[in-house]
Amino acid sequence: MGMGFQPVILWTDALLFLLLLACVLAALHVRDTAPLGDAWRKVGRRPTGMAAATVLSAFVLVGLLDSLHYRPRLPDVPAAAQSAAPGAAGKGGAVYSSEVLSALDALLAPLRLQTEKTYSAPFAYTLYQRETVQVPGGGQQRVYPRLVHGASHLADPGAQRSGDVALRTLSALGLAAAGWGVALLLVVWGVARADRLPWGEAASAVLRGRTVLAWRAALATLAVLLAIVSAWTMLAPHYHVFGTDKVGQDVLYLALKSVRTALVIGTITTLVMMPFAVALGIAAGYLGGWVDDAVQYVYTVLNAIPGVLLIAAAVLMMQVVIDTHPQWFDTAAQRSDARLLALCFILGITSWTGLARLLRGETLKLRELEYVQAARAFGVGTAAILRRHILPNVMHIVLIALVMDFSGLVLAEAVLSYVGIGVDPTTISFGTMINMARAELAREPMVWWSLAAAFVFMFVLVLAANLFADVVRDAFDPRRG
Repeated sequence: MGMGFQPVILWTDALLFLLLLACVLAALHVRDTAPLGDAWRKVGRRPTGMAAATVLSAFVLVGLLDSLHYRPRLPDVPAAAQSAAPGAAGKGGAVYSSEVLSALDALLAPLRLQTEKTYSAPFAYTLYQRETVQVPGGGQQRVYPRLVHGASHLADPGAQRSGDVALRTLSALGLAAAGWGVALLLVVWGVARADRLPWGEAASAVLRGRTVLAWRAALATLAVLLAIVSAWTMLAPHYHVFGTDKVGQDVLYLALKSVRTALVIGTITTLVMMPFAVALGIAAGYLGGWVDDAVQYVYTVLNAIPGVLLIAAAVLMMQVVIDTHPQWFDTAAQRSDARLLALCFILGITSWTGLARLLRGETLKLRELEYVQAARAFGVGTAAILRRHILPNVMHIVLIALVMDFSGLVLAEAVLSYVGIGVDPTTISFGTMINMARAELAREPMVWWSLAAAFVFMFVLVLAANLFADVVRDAFDPRRG
């Protein structure tokens, strides 16, 4: 018997895990390089940096779970029906669904499958709008119909809902406290082992914030995250915590699925942007002459074109290519992933100019320093000088710019999807959620929870990224040392 699923690797999945591997290799390099290790320890000493890193780690975990894709296996067809059906698969052959799911979809199966008819407010047990129903006496009456799944376990939700929510929330807090206790023990064990301290002293140092790294801030942030996740775990299977949208989908599910899109846009775009910016910026600053003039001309022309118009034209042209070659894609997920990847490349190609300008200016200063002049006097080649002396001394600018650009790219996807030139309409993202909420805000009564959920998730992600970027900038910028 074959597996119950067929693994699917999308292009963005491969690039995300390639980036994860690069981060692991970079961490090993940092561990063996004293100056880099000191700089990252400065990041870890800041409570803001550790708190932001904890929040970003939670988002990354959600994104990675949503990047493990598969096609579920369909139930086996009886032999008699299979032989009678025209075009049926060969005997014993497994048939897989055309729908591509992820590990996150499997974990959130109650949220994904428990759909309602249309809008419902957070924690509601009826639809948000009245419907006409037949009454037993033969007449008609406009009522708020009962939800199929929301609070369906309660016989009298009007009287029982508050107590049930409170009880489940208390259970969630107990579960979160147990998880936080395990995390505390792991941190204390790590501190005791690293600093060769007794368990009591290590625990006191962690709780009082006297460790080398700001573990107390990370644990406080983790406590809040565990409380929220535990509450969702206990409540989401029985209630629509953030309500439902127009087609009855759970808004919490949509918000969690949007995290991966934001991470893909923010990370893969930087992979596309970095080679252009680093190569052209360093070449322009070091070589000068016609190379400098050509690079400056290129990024001046790109900056003169309105960014939204340039991106819109490129996205529309790419969409024409996708529409005229449907044979390239076996599933709808691969088709939407192609547009997402194309958007990453387009954003990367059109947003490298700022970093290139910064690197050009820094390289103009570095090429006049004594050790670079000495290397040139001893006949060291241009490529070797760029690799050994220039590139290592501008990497702090590259790192700072990439971390700070992440939040801008996340917001850019939301804006582009809102105006209809971003991700594919079938791709769940913060931008598509906001675009769908635009019409909902004009309803009476107003449907506000879709926009609120997208805003809260995107706000927390962007705020954590900005705070982490500020800490990284302070740690790596030599002028702030």
